[in-house]
Amino acid sequence: MTLEESRSLGRAVFAQSFSTEPDGVWQAPGRVNIIGEHTDYQLGYCLPMAIGARTVVAARRRADGVVRAYSKNLEAWAEGEIAHLEPGPRGQWFNYVLGMVAETGCPGGVDLAIGGDLPLGAGVSSSAALEMAVGHALNDLFGLGLTATGLALAGQRAEHRFAGVATGILDQFASALGQPRCALFLDTRQRHATPVPFQPEEAGLALALVDTRAERRLVGGGYQVRVDEAERAAAALGVSHLRDADPAAVEELGDPILRGRARHIVSENRRVLAVVEASSRGEWSVVGEALYASHRSLALDYEVSHPALDRVVEVARSTEGVFGARMTGGGFGGSAIVLLETLAEQDLRAGLARAWAEAGWEPPRCMLVHASAGAGRADGGAGAC
Repeated sequence: MTLEESRSLGRAVFAQSFSTEPDGVWQAPGRVNIIGEHTDYQLGYCLPMAIGARTVVAARRRADGVVRAYSKNLEAWAEGEIAHLEPGPRGQWFNYVLGMVAETGCPGGVDLAIGGDLPLGAGVSSSAALEMAVGHALNDLFGLGLTATGLALAGQRAEHRFAGVATGILDQFASALGQPRCALFLDTRQRHATPVPFQPEEAGLALALVDTRAERRLVGGGYQVRVDEAERAAAALGVSHLRDADPAAVEELGDPILRGRARHIVSENRRVLAVVEASSRGEWSVVGEALYASHRSLALDYEVSHPALDRVVEVARSTEGVFGARMTGGGFGGSAIVLLETLAEQDLRAGLARAWAEAGWEPPRCMLVHASAGAGRADGGAGAC
């Protein structure tokens, strides 16, 4: 979705919802994580990139301290008050909005109309995109003076305190700080993002995103269990975070579950560093093998894959012109990425269609994604963005 399309959509949804014009329109992209999964909450390395699919928020200040929001994609209304900011039932989309109001210190009420082309529940971080779009809107409307990094950290706090998901900083940083033609090398201990060129297109390759349509449920589910297990593994190894664990010591852990969790995180950090180096040299076969290795680790050691995600990887392996594939995001459903020759896209689509038909599943969605710009204002207005 282009900025012009974002602006038009935001204004149209706001006018339909509130029968007036917004003060402005803001947008934030989703992301794919190229590699570095479940490492951020153990202060490891990640390599995400922002993508062109976006969440759009049109907003207008209110004078009465009320926060009203309408989600076009969900066809849902919600309302709260600045004076009584408390999360609703776990899993509600409005918690992300209220969380950003609270964590940015927003002093006033606001009307928000939310839309966009970012698929929900597909593992491309629609929640972080919503947080960043709302955060940028509040930042501009109320002159809060927050930087993009400050908004990303506010989004992480909103996830923890209002959504009840103990995420790391990967998703918010990718949405807030994404750059065209670049991935972001995240050192989550330092809370530092370094843009690194990621342009497989120059070699006639592409990155395909496959939404399996297998719905993810991270809130109250397996994600938090993995967070807890990783903490237990670190404690058993005598380190504050698994980023610092010795690979040999990991293999000596007596608990096979904790050993697998630690092994994944330690090996995944090494894979991130290898992919950053290989992609900078145009060694795409090395990148592809790292993707396959990451998926094996996530499926076997971390146990966060899903039959549909595994099927994507199986189809990718059997398709000529594919370099690598893996699940992306928190797992338990959602999406996978496939690094392939551009000319192989139709063969991949055909293979996926056959596999999904054989399984009796709803057909997957497949699209090519490119590294895109991060969150900001969509209508050219002045402000902190």
